[in-house]
Amino acid sequence: MTTTAAAGGIDTVFDADNHYWEPSDAFTRHRDPRFADRGVVLRQVDGKPGYFFGERAHPIIPGPGDVHLRPRPGALYEYFQGKSSKARVGDELACEEPAAHPEWFEREARLACMDAQGVEGAWLFPSQGVCMEGPMQPDVEASIEVLRAFNRWLEEDWGFAHRNRIFAVPFLTLSDVDQAVAELEWCVGRGARIVTIRNGPVFTPEGTRSPADPVFDPFWARVQEAGVVVTAHAGFEDGYTDVTSAVARTWGLDTVQAEGDAADGAATLTAQLMKHRLIQDFATVLVAHGLFERFPRLRVAYIENGADWVRPLLHTLEMLHGQNPGMFDAHPVDQFLEHCWVAPFVEDDVEDLARTLPVERILFGSDWPHAEGLPHPRDFFAKVSSFSAQDQRRIMVENARELTFA
Repeated sequence: MTTTAAAGGIDTVFDADNHYWEPSDAFTRHRDPRFADRGVVLRQVDGKPGYFFGERAHPIIPGPGDVHLRPRPGALYEYFQGKSSKARVGDELACEEPAAHPEWFEREARLACMDAQGVEGAWLFPSQGVCMEGPMQPDVEASIEVLRAFNRWLEEDWGFAHRNRIFAVPFLTLSDVDQAVAELEWCVGRGARIVTIRNGPVFTPEGTRSPADPVFDPFWARVQEAGVVVTAHAGFEDGYTDVTSAVARTWGLDTVQAEGDAADGAATLTAQLMKHRLIQDFATVLVAHGLFERFPRLRVAYIENGADWVRPLLHTLEMLHGQNPGMFDAHPVDQFLEHCWVAPFVEDDVEDLARTLPVERILFGSDWPHAEGLPHPRDFFAKVSSFSAQDQRRIMVENARELTFA
């Protein structure tokens, strides 16, 4: 456990990646009854509610966080460092009784927990909500309604700026630009300072589109006017299903029919081939499609997407600029560095990231209380111990604080 003395005397931190667990009515409490059987619905499986989309069970989430055993925070930290396997953590991935952790479900209990952890403020993201928009497709109308209802539950239970310490982040979809603007207005009117969108192509009734397509400019114009921060938080990569399938098919990984280790190995290899591809493409497209040139005051933060993609992204932008004179009004690398912030994975090399990205653009995010995050948020100080006290404070506190209150 990190101590204050070992943390350069920094008494509190500002966590740009905290989470709650969704209760059973998070997606249904405020849903229009007309959509009761559309979008995400609850069905009983072995005596517990599970998430379904029509007859399809959610591909990776069994059901609500208040009725299914939760993992121990930080249980997968060594796994994501490449130093362990999931088999070695075993029961730790489903060992915590939700009822024993009110801080995962209630904002006053979370504030008390934050006090004990030395966390002055936190952006709170969905645990399951970031994995719902894609599986609801192609029912765009239902996905818009379910996410609208979800945001009303979120504001009611957590608040978008509770005591100016807990900043629960509403989830917005651009699938209908007029409704996206209306939803943004509703969130901003209730104190939202941070919003999130799926980091991928936008689902529309006509197919997928770039989020930086000018058709969505009314949304981005209102974001800029309101001064809110837009985050892209990792979730379920539904927008790249066809790309993933093509990669697996090209390398013969879709032909592995055996059960057990062979099939698991093929899936794991495919996942590694796809790692960072979506977020790098997403970040590239925002710059290349001129979003920051049209809206020069936008601020975008990349959360729980890691940082290994930043260096090749900047190389791609450099090549685009050099090989295509006139494509950009301002250097695309400069655009990214001016408008974008990155929260590295807890297992990433932050010192290496700082060789590419200014410390003013690096955010601290613990991913607490998730299994792939840290057991304790302040354990992240070990990742920045080689930085000066000033740079540690910049990463651990000031960058997220400034984004939130600017």
